Amino acid sequence: MCDKRRCHARLQAAGVPVPEALPSVGSYAQLRDRMAEAGMRRVFVKPAHGSSASGVVALQTAPGGRIKAVTSAARTATGYVNSLRVRTYNTEPDVAHLIDALAPDGLHVERWFPKAAVDGRVFDLRVVVIAGEPTHAVVRTSRYPMTNLHLGGARGDLAAVRRALGEDGWARALDVCARTAACFPGSLMVGVDLLVGADRRRFAVAEVNAFGDLLPGLTGLPGTWAEGLDTYTAQVRAALARFSAAPAYAEVGACTT
Repeated sequence: MCDKRRCHARLQAAGVPVPEALPSVGSYAQLRDRMAEAGMRRVFVKPAHGSSASGVVALQTAPGGRIKAVTSAARTATGYVNSLRVRTYNTEPDVAHLIDALAPDGLHVERWFPKAAVDGRVFDLRVVVIAGEPTHAVVRTSRYPMTNLHLGGARGDLAAVRRALGEDGWARALDVCARTAACFPGSLMVGVDLLVGADRRRFAVAEVNAFGDLLPGLTGLPGTWAEGLDTYTAQVRAALARFSAAPAYAEVGACTT
């Protein structure tokens, strides 16, 4: 999960819907070549081992040399730093410099997946799956391509999203998240970033968080075993339940002093 390239490949092999990915790229020039070969004008460029949208670039190109890169990466005299303020680079030299600075750490590039919007703000879902069951979900909305809450995103109305998707759509969304978690059977909990298509019928998994999530003030989905529990309490209870169900030898050496 901590390598976006390997994570994407595992999900794709398991039949989990994911955005189309480009072959490995090592520079801005190679990125543009790969985009041209695939007929892509809009992509998300992600550091392979990044988190919290650090270094993520939402890149758009258009005829006539027009270009637009939206990112939290801020250029300084000594290099790039992660910023809480999303910014835009509109010249090819600036974008090339940014991509070439990120490339040595490894890049994962995906086709831009057009997301559904509500009240003029795009949204996606962060769904926490514990012990194989989707237990918590939050809607993340933003004016920017990245919806991370620390980058100006805001929580949206989950009930409204469920109504928009319908019961069948909501069930399919949770099924995608459960199938995603099943790709990592050694992990008790995961956080799934689920993209909802602009048509509100398609879904795709953008990323998988290996550490679940802390969602303050949010309790479990109605009808699940985690209803009424926050994410940390639910994760601890699941961990204790797994431990109590383990063979007796699992306790050997656990705490013997």
